[in-house]
Amino acid sequence: MITFILNNKTIKTSEHSGMTLLDFVRYEQRLTGTKIGCREGDCGACTVLVGTLKNDSIKYQSITSCISPLGNAHGKHIVTVEGTNLQNKLTAAQEAMKANYATQCGFCTPGFVVALTGFALSNSENNLNNALDAISGNICRCTGYKAIEKAAIQMVEQLQNQKHDTNFNWLIENEFIPNYFKTITKRLTDLETKDRNQPKGKFVSGGTDLYVQQADHLADNSVHLIAEKDYLKGIQIENNSCTIGTNSTVSDLWNHIEINTYFPNLKKHLKLVSSEQIRNMASFGGNLVNASPIGDMTIFFLALNSDITVSNKNGNERQVPLKKFYQGYKTYDLKEGELLTAISFKLPTNSSFFNFEKVCKRTHLDIASVNSAIQLSVENDIISEAHVSIGGVAAIPKYLHETSKFLSGKRLASETILEANSILQNEIAPINDVRGTSEYKRLLGRQLFFAHFTKLFPKQFSLNDFVQHA
Repeated sequence: MITFILNNKTIKTSEHSGMTLLDFVRYEQRLTGTKIGCREGDCGACTVLVGTLKNDSIKYQSITSCISPLGNAHGKHIVTVEGTNLQNKLTAAQEAMKANYATQCGFCTPGFVVALTGFALSNSENNLNNALDAISGNICRCTGYKAIEKAAIQMVEQLQNQKHDTNFNWLIENEFIPNYFKTITKRLTDLETKDRNQPKGKFVSGGTDLYVQQADHLADNSVHLIAEKDYLKGIQIENNSCTIGTNSTVSDLWNHIEINTYFPNLKKHLKLVSSEQIRNMASFGGNLVNASPIGDMTIFFLALNSDITVSNKNGNERQVPLKKFYQGYKTYDLKEGELLTAISFKLPTNSSFFNFEKVCKRTHLDIASVNSAIQLSVENDIISEAHVSIGGVAAIPKYLHETSKFLSGKRLASETILEANSILQNEIAPINDVRGTSEYKRLLGRQLFFAHFTKLFPKQFSLNDFVQHA
């Protein structure tokens, strides 16, 4: 039995775990304010909030329900736009949208309202950047974003004096959320939510890619949901190494204070990866085993020279260098019944430099045409160690073995970088597809490789230093 709270109603259902939360909300509960748009997690029309109880407090995050399995709602508080409503008056988010004329046809409006309500419920700093991040996964095709941005500004101004408390009293008193929210912590505590015995089936964590490709199949067949397996969660730093559980999400990395001190541009890099709704759902393990040649986080971890831990059903573990994991298009070193459990890498030192670059048709919310990452250790202008990865130019997410080997031990100079680019071009084999021609991808590979050095060492290099000689 899947048990959770939907708005102010306790749900116990025997519906299939693999059906989408969107379909359950709309067709089984007739809550049609949650809209069907792209069914790919891109438009935000189906945005709902998921409240998770931990240490006697609830953390709310926005997700796209069209690519989320119903079974992942077990033990949670799910909030649709109907669940944000007050009686006979508008909420703060609804009023902000109305006051700033931020709606026309209204189709996208519920998703924006839910996302802005999620921002009010979050513990993030009340500033405009965070408010805009909260609605980064919501698309409106008729109003234009200035009016919506003004609504976000109004929300931020109203939240300036917010007093955070676990009972949400301030938000209730100031009409951001309805009164029933103060009862949810106790009600979730009292829910009977023992681990359900799930049938054998395809491992699914966040489902952000699987449900784009196979939603109907997963709704009709057995799934083994692992998103709530605690042993696959968490980010630990010890002995100059970082270990990330494969159930951890991009948002877990985004919000990790210590990791951000090691990677000062981390949020800037991760903003290129996906919207906030997807960052809240997408697991690192899912990204790696998806084996997409353009997987952003795969490229990210390849440049960190990461190792992955793989375990079988008997609990036996083995470690595999990520750069040796991929064997061919969508194939990798994972046997039947094995599961990725952790990703580990050495943390940067004072002499380390890391950068991530991505080119796609849109700056945000799009898959890469080509993406690339680099990690260098440089002392006295000598590259002591180099790791370079690139996506979109081979059948697999590509670790550039020869390019990395060539750079190691060389002087940090334009001649070195130009020669390394020649080696890079021999290592890649792009094809013509919808994201560009082979020639275009080679050009992007070159430009992103040069961009790593102009970004990391702006006083030493400019793009002109390379382009005129390339």
